[in-house]
Amino acid sequence: MNRRQLQKIILSQWIIVEKQTTYHSSYALYAIDHKRRARLSWEGWNQLSDLLQFHIPVRRKAGSTQYSSQPCAKIAKKAMFLQLNEEQYEKLEQLFYKPFSKKKWNTFIKEHL
Repeated sequence: MNRRQLQKIILSQWIIVEKQTTYHSSYALYAIDHKRRARLSWEGWNQLSDLLQFHIPVRRKAGSTQYSSQPCAKIAKKAMFLQLNEEQYEKLEQLFYKPFSKKKWNTFIKEHL
């Protein structure tokens, strides 16, 4: 691989989360790049169909201003789907903003699949 290819962001794990509250549920999409320890998130959909129509902007390479986009419906095929209550969702949010650890991410996902 050349230097330019190494700089590209390769999102290796996609997670679609359904947060269930007492009155309604909302959806969020999380993307994780284990190699570069990067995390991206898109939140705030009330219906899954709205999330699937969203085009996800991802930078072509690190530090670039150019973006490419993919529809979420294409990504949803390879994404893990988690249904979490409010307490479990808070744990996910805390994990998302802590320093990156692949082991912690994998144990959290195995615990909630």
